[in-house]
Amino acid sequence: MSNKTEAATVKKRVPASHIVAHIILIAGILIVAFPFFWMVVTSFKTDGEAMQIPPTILPKQWTVDAYRQIVSGLPFAKIYLNTILSTVVTTIGQVVICSMAAYAFARYEFPGKRFLFMLLLSVLMVPGQIFLIPQYTIIMKMHLLDTIPALFIPNLFSAFGTFLMRQFFMTLPKELEEAAIIDGAGRTRIFLQIMLPLSKPGLISLVIFTVRFAWNDFMWPLIVNTSTDKMTLGPALSTLQGQYRVQYPMQMAGAVLAVIPLVIVFFIFQNQFLEGVAHSGIKG
Repeated sequence: MSNKTEAATVKKRVPASHIVAHIILIAGILIVAFPFFWMVVTSFKTDGEAMQIPPTILPKQWTVDAYRQIVSGLPFAKIYLNTILSTVVTTIGQVVICSMAAYAFARYEFPGKRFLFMLLLSVLMVPGQIFLIPQYTIIMKMHLLDTIPALFIPNLFSAFGTFLMRQFFMTLPKELEEAAIIDGAGRTRIFLQIMLPLSKPGLISLVIFTVRFAWNDFMWPLIVNTSTDKMTLGPALSTLQGQYRVQYPMQMAGAVLAVIPLVIVFFIFQNQFLEGVAHSGIKG
């Protein structure tokens, strides 16, 4: 009995380092989650209580006036549809174009391949704001200013997405393609039926990064579109900030409505999300 008691006592002992690690992790979770919690509770406050000093954590009187005002003050359904459409088209475009370009860089040999790839990498080394004026000029000459296609056309290709997919293709053995060629398969069939299915983690990573970028894109939609019903969520919510008065509950309500779809998508596809992020650092 004494041996069993000692064994149970040993099992119950938790190293001090584990306790400290858990305390640090819990503190980190609270620090990260508190702004989101504050955003949600502030959206249910009145304007006066939101600006009260000292601030109150929970509303004294819960109200949904901020949500009513934002839905009535903005064409929120149209803005939501614009954001969803821009995100979906951008994601599909980048997956198709970037994967094809990446496969060409990974497997094809053609004149100027190294130069073009270095040129592609150079795009990643400069701030994206440098391309705003050239992109705006192109969209203007296409007569697409203040239109829905202007939101996603410049984002259909990504240098980062091409580089990411190339790294995945480089890790796949060439023997698979050689065997398929011997069996009579063409390059298109090899790409669609062999390479793409095997590069699923890379595709998931590309989809995750593209969806996050397209949904949160702020600068480009704000520049290219001026009509409220042609904007996405970010620029539309920025119009809620007045020159002399800031309605914090309304802004927080808009932020909550903007975040909800991404939170839902994350909880539905969290396994794929973690798998994609874990594989995004793969080397080739």
